[in-house]
Amino acid sequence: MNSLPFRQVHLDFHTSGAIAGIGSRFSKEQFQKALKLGHVNSITVFSKCHHGWSYHPTSVNRMHPGLSFDLLKAQLDACAEIGVRAPVYVSAGFDEKEVAEHPEWLYWGSPEGPSKEYLEAACYHLLCYNTSYLDFLATQVEEVMERYNPCEIFLDISDVRICHCPNCRKEMLEHGEDPENPEDLRRQGERVYARYCERIAEVIHRHNPDTAIFHNAGNVVRGRRDLAHRDTHLELESLPTGGWGYDHFPMSAAYVRGLGMEFLGMTGKFHTTWGEFGGFKHPNALRYEAALSIACGAKCSIGDQLHPLGEMNLATYGLIGKAFAEVEQKEPWCDKVQSVADIGVLSTEAVNGFANRDCHGDIGANRILLEGKYLYDILDLESDFSKYRLLILPDDIRLDDALAGRLAEFLAKGGKVLATGESGLKADADAFALPFGAEFLGKNEYRPSYYIPQFETVNGETAYVMYQQGYRIRPTNGTCFALEQDPYFNRTPEHFSSHQHTPNNPDVSAPCAVLTANTAYLGWKLFSEYAEMGSFHVQELLRHAIDALLGSEKTLTTDLPDRGVVTLMEQKAENRLVNHLLFAYTTNRGQKTEIIQDTIPLYDVHVTIRSDKAPAEVYLAPSGEKLAYTWENGVIAYTVPKLDIHQMLVIQY
Repeated sequence: MNSLPFRQVHLDFHTSGAIAGIGSRFSKEQFQKALKLGHVNSITVFSKCHHGWSYHPTSVNRMHPGLSFDLLKAQLDACAEIGVRAPVYVSAGFDEKEVAEHPEWLYWGSPEGPSKEYLEAACYHLLCYNTSYLDFLATQVEEVMERYNPCEIFLDISDVRICHCPNCRKEMLEHGEDPENPEDLRRQGERVYARYCERIAEVIHRHNPDTAIFHNAGNVVRGRRDLAHRDTHLELESLPTGGWGYDHFPMSAAYVRGLGMEFLGMTGKFHTTWGEFGGFKHPNALRYEAALSIACGAKCSIGDQLHPLGEMNLATYGLIGKAFAEVEQKEPWCDKVQSVADIGVLSTEAVNGFANRDCHGDIGANRILLEGKYLYDILDLESDFSKYRLLILPDDIRLDDALAGRLAEFLAKGGKVLATGESGLKADADAFALPFGAEFLGKNEYRPSYYIPQFETVNGETAYVMYQQGYRIRPTNGTCFALEQDPYFNRTPEHFSSHQHTPNNPDVSAPCAVLTANTAYLGWKLFSEYAEMGSFHVQELLRHAIDALLGSEKTLTTDLPDRGVVTLMEQKAENRLVNHLLFAYTTNRGQKTEIIQDTIPLYDVHVTIRSDKAPAEVYLAPSGEKLAYTWENGVIAYTVPKLDIHQMLVIQY
């Protein structure tokens, strides 16, 4: 498969059969004009939408009743004429017209089946792949391959589902499984999804083995490399204004870039999310989002939605073009890169699987490391731990013998481990599986509790509230760097104090965080605490522990503010490092829609990078302007004169 292009648009076209004149204003010239205005070099166009209609002549489905010509071919031909890649979209999990005619194909979310309220709601309704719907879908995909032979098939709304429909229940019974057992239900969902993926791949690659395939589920599950490798590449759906927020994509990318697959960051031009006609971001938001994609090692995809009449909105492509024009200039420094990272975060989702879908530990760790300007990746159990100086186990990662052995070997070779909450405990006992310099004593019966720092903090040595579950420890050979105090009592109807919780009892303190030469343990679920509360004192405590373990080995330092983002990518083929710096402040509009509008340039941002060899030059990209720098004792230091949303610094060897 050819390398993915950097500048893609995902052109949604979910169009009701009640609308007439479909594509009547489509013009090849106007379509091409929009793509050129947007600096687009790849655009996903539609074969079949969520409503179930095809946008081309078909012998296996039904063409949209308001369409009178082959719109898909017209779009593909227009793209080919100007050298634009054109993946083809097929709605896999939704097909509204078939729901009415084949209710037996519906997905059942419970043993009682779909409710009357759900069936009558103005929404899309999931279908089950363990029905003859899969045969119907496969013929549609095959027809697209026969007629158009596209470079890629994008299949939407496709993931492992827990379905209670009669077909799934019958198959489970045939396998000797219990349809009421959650594990058996999950096993059935996995079987059905695997058959679906294999069937679709066989159909596609029978016609063209080079055609790319992507199954979109809105999320790449950490720890499920088997699911990721059902795809030929990945597209990370992450619309910040659609509820994902601006820290979601860096977390997703930090995991995916370790899978050895090309990937896109997929945002949208909308003010909110998919399905919004007439919604627009400020250009600065898209400039930032596109820059964030390439800074995290991804290519870019921006979601748009075509009007039913088929005319491209030139205002949209003027907006997209402001972001993609900058990406186009930056591409030579962003292709075929590998992240440089000091820290590996072992994902709670990857280790605990589907039992821990909230993953607040992962979210909190991602935020702490983003805001602290650390270089990090997010790992699963197949990751190579030896690449990292420090491994973080956030909150809920108990250790079986195999994982404990790997971590012990990592420590023996000079690695460092930081654990919080129940992380680092044995899988089958409330005792530490690693030498954290303390004895584990169990859960604190009081919640919330309080912590008192034993190091310098912004607000000094006082009692700070901790809302998450705390744990008691007794230091053995570890150094205590934080104390714990309990409240006078837990809040109950029989006795409570004040509006929220009971104050701390200052007469009794106990150690709650210990440090050794290569480990740190902190006795609260601190990463979940930070994800939910965002308290500054939690950030201080975690950063103190991280910095104590990394010490002088930290690869990069910078005085970029907390809303800034920093990454360091290596382009081995070009013999260079590329340091990305980003800064934009976000604000909430309406009912907590997080947006970017105005930009505030930063001046004289300082950066140091540890390097075992002297650079030949340091320069700004894409301008090529050379920067003054020093290289002393294995540290490169330079000052970035101006940062306006995004700046790349190239360390050329």
